[in-house]
Amino acid sequence: MSYSRRDFLAHLSLGLGSIAAFPSLSMLNNVEHFLKQKGLSKLPEDEKLGIALVGLGNYSSGQLAPALQETKLCKLSGIVTGTPQKEQEWAQKYNIPDSNIYNYETYDQIADNDDIDIIYVVLPNSMHAEYTIRAAEAGKHVICEKPMATSAKDCQRMIDACNQANRKLSIGYRLHFEPHNKEMMRLGRNEVLGPVQQMSGTFSFPLNDPDAWRLDKKMAGGGPLMDVGIYIVQASLYTMGQLPTSVKAWDETKDHETFSEVEGTIRWNLNFPNNVVLQADSSYEDRGNNFRMEAANGWAELSPAYSYGGIKGETSEGPMDFPQVNQQALQMDDFARCIIEDDQTIVPGEMGKRDMIILDSIYESAETGSEVSLEFDKDGDFIDPMKG
Repeated sequence: MSYSRRDFLAHLSLGLGSIAAFPSLSMLNNVEHFLKQKGLSKLPEDEKLGIALVGLGNYSSGQLAPALQETKLCKLSGIVTGTPQKEQEWAQKYNIPDSNIYNYETYDQIADNDDIDIIYVVLPNSMHAEYTIRAAEAGKHVICEKPMATSAKDCQRMIDACNQANRKLSIGYRLHFEPHNKEMMRLGRNEVLGPVQQMSGTFSFPLNDPDAWRLDKKMAGGGPLMDVGIYIVQASLYTMGQLPTSVKAWDETKDHETFSEVEGTIRWNLNFPNNVVLQADSSYEDRGNNFRMEAANGWAELSPAYSYGGIKGETSEGPMDFPQVNQQALQMDDFARCIIEDDQTIVPGEMGKRDMIILDSIYESAETGSEVSLEFDKDGDFIDPMKG
């Protein structure tokens, strides 16, 4: 990484060199601008893009479906579920016609439904790749929940499928649309408080359900790192506006009986250029929710940092004064705008693949006890040392 910080932010890209690794801060409020140009507060219902939710668990029922009642460019048009009772409940609650209700056997028939433009995959992690690829093959644009998949290889398969179908792919990184986290991006990347010197973060919650799919490594791909630790990795990258150079990690699981397949607690140091280090931890055995940046001339902290609401921020110069927003509504609306305007999403599949590579490296370090190098070329593509 011999090029300058300014050149890095201006030119570093992912994948085919067309998608910014760290989106321009000016790109983050385009929905209101789009509507203002049209003289509208929202699109008419018959012009909104239709979204089908695949998987009707807690996140779909508690966050996404309610958010789709607030969206301005898109709407809830269909569902895919394996539970007949949910079909009836959702149809009545959200006025979804029978023709827009699918199960996992009839999923591919969604290709024939013009009411549905976007498929939002909200399934266990191991199912993300299959249902994203099938959505693209059905001719639909895709939002996939994080983590994008359980391997970088699957991430690439998803990217390839969407590219081949000429469909857009976005990852459910909602915090890129949240004002306090956007302020951390601005403060860090613009060096408002001076160059970033160090960062720290934690995101943990007790997982007390012995039957949770998150305890099954085959389904989850990993433990709290995959589930919520990914938010800390994301925060450090979009605050720095740089890619990390190496990682050192430690598995600090306490209850090995409960967490026999996935880690219960993990800690890692993510190293960036200029000796900047993120010290982070994530756990299913503890509680925590914050992110802090120390800079040469001050500091900034979010606590809580990653919640669906109630995020609070403070800097050495005073509290952050930003409204609480519906992160999911903003996220989905921006993707709908990207489709309408044929623009690039700021949270693309290439970003999900990048993060999966970093998560894999954290696990590798925790398992081997060694620091793992993270080498990316000038286009942001990972250089696999095993391939030379």
